[in-house]
Amino acid sequence: MSDSKDAIAHAVSVLESGGLVAFPTETVYGLGADASNPVAVARLYQVKGRPSDHPVIVHLADASRVSAWALQVSPAAQKLMDHFWPGPLTVIVKRRSGVPDLLTGGQDTIGLRVPSHPLARALLRAFGRGVAAPSANRFGRISPTSAQHVRDDLGDAVDLVLDGGDCEVGIESAIVDCSGDRPALLRPGIISAGEFAALLGKEMAPASRASPRAPGTLEAHYAPVKPLRMTTDVDAALRGEGRRCAVMSFSAAPANAGTSLWLQAPADPGGYAHRLYANLRRLDASDCEAIVVESVPDGAEWAGVRDRLARAARPD
Repeated sequence: MSDSKDAIAHAVSVLESGGLVAFPTETVYGLGADASNPVAVARLYQVKGRPSDHPVIVHLADASRVSAWALQVSPAAQKLMDHFWPGPLTVIVKRRSGVPDLLTGGQDTIGLRVPSHPLARALLRAFGRGVAAPSANRFGRISPTSAQHVRDDLGDAVDLVLDGGDCEVGIESAIVDCSGDRPALLRPGIISAGEFAALLGKEMAPASRASPRAPGTLEAHYAPVKPLRMTTDVDAALRGEGRRCAVMSFSAAPANAGTSLWLQAPADPGGYAHRLYANLRRLDASDCEAIVVESVPDGAEWAGVRDRLARAARPD
């Protein structure tokens, strides 16, 4: 589907009837359901295979809709919304009474976001209400950054896929908890911790056991089917593997690499993030038995990518 008025009108009718619409955001494709319809949200969880205690993010057309979901908005939350919305930031606030438990995993907080993708904004404006939208893929697997990824993962389980091309950012939004006394970064994204600190005038707290559960923060997430190993020395890792591997490295493939696929990743964090999930999908679809990925740099600007790769890496 394109971004025509007819496509948006069709998508709105699907949402209003309790259906599921996959749509692009600047981060990844979301699987959308009417956030005020418990039956639709329950179906969303079922299609994804998502645990019922794992909250979803409610997407809004603009910040004026926050009051329908939030009990209160702290000064820090307001600063973040004013500066970074629309954009790749989710803010967690105390929820209003009446907000369905299924959206929040039974917690007293709710995650809210205003995306910047023009097709997402057109859909949200036309629908006029909140849309619950986790990533449009099976729970725990590689997130989708194209309409074809959604179709490959979910097939006919989605009533409609709006095709807005490849997602610009390529990794999920940063999540900042503003429900307590001090803002805490629960999930890094393309916006760095330094940018948040500069805006708020202080460093944010790290996530703790007292933090709300947030989407995409389980130890294992964003994972390919094949086992993925991170390494600082690709050659040594390949020598130690007794099986056929696919590789993503900052270097070009050497002659006679003997791998099923070798991808040279972009050297900048923005380019790397943009291609990350598409590259992981290509590696996973090759005839390899395992995936080897060269570790990314330690800099703060790489935090979002490091987080996704650390959760995607898993033992056999």
